[in-house]
Amino acid sequence: MSLVKIQTSTAETVAIMLLKIQAIKLSTQKPFTWASGWKSPIYCDNRLSLSYPNIRNRIKEGLIEAVQQHFSTATAVSGVATAGIAQGALVADALSLPFSYVRPKPKEHGMENLIEGRIEKNDKVVVVEDLISTGGSSLKAVQAIRDTGAEVLGMVSIFTYGFDVAVENFKKEKVNLVSLSDYTHLVNCAVQQQYVTEKDLISLKAWRFDPASWNG
Repeated sequence: MSLVKIQTSTAETVAIMLLKIQAIKLSTQKPFTWASGWKSPIYCDNRLSLSYPNIRNRIKEGLIEAVQQHFSTATAVSGVATAGIAQGALVADALSLPFSYVRPKPKEHGMENLIEGRIEKNDKVVVVEDLISTGGSSLKAVQAIRDTGAEVLGMVSIFTYGFDVAVENFKKEKVNLVSLSDYTHLVNCAVQQQYVTEKDLISLKAWRFDPASWNG
């Protein structure tokens, strides 16, 4: 049984919304360069959705649905800094659950906190993330929560690229992930909505399977 699932009830809707507001941009002719050095035909900034109330609420509702369907015994919500903080807080508020967030590294002054907010040892935590690429930073947050003695039930995210390495990383760390949408639904919707052509689709699918060596 796969630990990584797509919330099929939201996959196409969320993909179309993110394309519409250009939170996700696709360009095979002028690829973007990621921090890793990878050339990519996709750029994703889901934080833009926060500026559109209708879309913000639809994403919030999707994340709540995912939590209720897959992690219904959660007693706390934690966001992954920084992009997961706002959505995590919205979900926690709607579910009337305690909220915290995990920094990428401890604060360099004051209490030097890695986790902001309070997590109790008997908590069952669902983690909220914005975007999953390899899963590395997301799973570091999971480990930080586990180090408190709390149980991590799983993670919900807005979008995942669906890389095999991410699937393996989540499997290795025994973390269930439910994402509202993914790369496969995105590119199919992009063709249907005429954001890209059928010819572009070939290149987009090639990147998905070998992003490190893709060159357009």
